[in-house]
Amino acid sequence: MKTSRLILIPLLVIQCLPVLCFSTDFDFFYFVQQWPGSYCDTKKSCCYPCTGKPRSDFGIHGLWPNYEDGSYPSNCDPQSPFDESEISDLTSRMQSEWPSLACPSSNGSKFWGHEWNKHGTCSQSVLNQHDYFAAVLNLKNKVNLLQILISAGIIPNGQLYSIESIKEAIRGASGHSPWIECNVDPCGNSQLYQIYQCVDTSALTIIECPVFPRGRGCDSKIEFPSF
Repeated sequence: MKTSRLILIPLLVIQCLPVLCFSTDFDFFYFVQQWPGSYCDTKKSCCYPCTGKPRSDFGIHGLWPNYEDGSYPSNCDPQSPFDESEISDLTSRMQSEWPSLACPSSNGSKFWGHEWNKHGTCSQSVLNQHDYFAAVLNLKNKVNLLQILISAGIIPNGQLYSIESIKEAIRGASGHSPWIECNVDPCGNSQLYQIYQCVDTSALTIIECPVFPRGRGCDSKIEFPSF
């Protein structure tokens, strides 16, 4: 019996090694949406997609796996590149809710491919490619950021608003605190650029953020430009 156990143990270790090598774990997601008016209102400007000017709403930037220590995995599986045919049934929704404003104009596939290759491949223990993009679209529908802000009297009209009032409006509607990223317009004004919300590892539920990103801070009052 002792000999039999000695033989079995190495075999079990060898069988488990491939799983350990290729599995990727993470602690939560950042779900990031950006305001198109702020993206375009910079010195580098923007280019509308081939489908035309996006609607005046927050657009998706991505769903990013992260660790609780503030670090994050990236480009986890070069053997699983973006395949647009996998999401053909989602394309029209993505063009509307996940548009690319980068120049030159495009249909968005390069943007989506970047998001999958850098971030999505690190969530494959939970989501395949189709499920990843579908989950992002569904998350956007869970919390309507623009309507939340408008209901709180925070309107994209080029005026300045307290960053605390923006956070409070989103916290009151979603139950959880967001993180706000600002950029700077050509005149040097700090403006509302991206809103981060944290999501559990199933990509279903918005949660309180274990840690906020390290990034550009905001002035106490920030511009909410029109689009």
